[in-house]
Amino acid sequence: MAEILEKIASIELEMSRTQKNKATASHLGSLKAKLAKLRRDIMEPTTKGGPKGEGFDVTKTGDCRVGLVGFPSVGKSTLLNKLTGTFSEAAAYEFTTLTCIPGVIRYRGAKIQLLDLPGIIEGAKDGKGRGRQVISTARTCDVIVIVLDAVKPLTHRKLIEHELEGFGIRLNKKPPAITFNKKDKGGIAFTPNPNGETTFLDEETVKNILAEYKIHNADVKLHADCTDEDLIDVIEGNRIYTPAVYAVNKMDSVSVEELRLLEDMKNYVPCSSEKEWNLDGLLEKIWDALELVRVYTMPRGVTPNFDEPIILHKSASTVEDFCNKLHKTIMRSFKHAMVWGMSAKHRPQRVGKEHVLHDEDVVQIVKAH
Repeated sequence: MAEILEKIASIELEMSRTQKNKATASHLGSLKAKLAKLRRDIMEPTTKGGPKGEGFDVTKTGDCRVGLVGFPSVGKSTLLNKLTGTFSEAAAYEFTTLTCIPGVIRYRGAKIQLLDLPGIIEGAKDGKGRGRQVISTARTCDVIVIVLDAVKPLTHRKLIEHELEGFGIRLNKKPPAITFNKKDKGGIAFTPNPNGETTFLDEETVKNILAEYKIHNADVKLHADCTDEDLIDVIEGNRIYTPAVYAVNKMDSVSVEELRLLEDMKNYVPCSSEKEWNLDGLLEKIWDALELVRVYTMPRGVTPNFDEPIILHKSASTVEDFCNKLHKTIMRSFKHAMVWGMSAKHRPQRVGKEHVLHDEDVVQIVKAH
């Protein structure tokens, strides 16, 4: 581990000393590829570095998982206590929480598992403290809530984002628009962005990055103006693209003028876990980030069951996804479905398995006899 960290430090130093221009772009791309490979070795060590931290292997329950991430003593434990009723020790000193504490929120019919993760420290991505365990658990979350102390500088936000980025977590980003396919022969075929300019990548840079991975035959096609880091993310193939919400806690400790300075920050919610201020606003922001779809069942001759919705994700919300969530065998005898709600052109609408459902639709399944 120490040898890897030394190599990382050496590469980062070289990168900081190298001027960024077209002449050095190819060299910087190679350095970034080397850095990504070394970071992968930290993320996925070839030898076991001792037992896993207690409580970090938490069973995923409910419809989705949300993780509270932040520096020590920013109020994560108090947030968990207030939102879920689950006890997680809270105190005014740092590192009160030393393990991962799970709780469950019932919100708008969904069961949301909330994890209070131990405070991370600068250098967590390099294995300092319990950083690897904390960030590994964060990778399994559907949404990450970064808890910031309103009293302390918001540079903490950049530091936390830097630690999560170093562990392959991309916050509020979509996967790069790059098509990458390895092949047996034919060399490297690079296709620039046909939709506009190609500012950051050229054929030489692409070849140098691929050479670091010992890839000499591949097709690389850009569909947007992507960077060398985007290409490395695609090659690595282990990046997690997670929505993030910024909970600026302890808002009762700062002035209105100081809060106004935060208005330009995207996806942020000012709150106070201690005073229970704006916790509803935080939950609503988390709900929006989760992109869940509630669908109600209505068996023939029975009124809809509005108490227990079937929870789907917006990216997988077809009638077929709904049926599979109910029971894997339903599709064997599926004939069509009757749908009431925003996705229906008329009510009810008779639809097939490909029909995309909207939030709070009501569905009745008709089976083939």
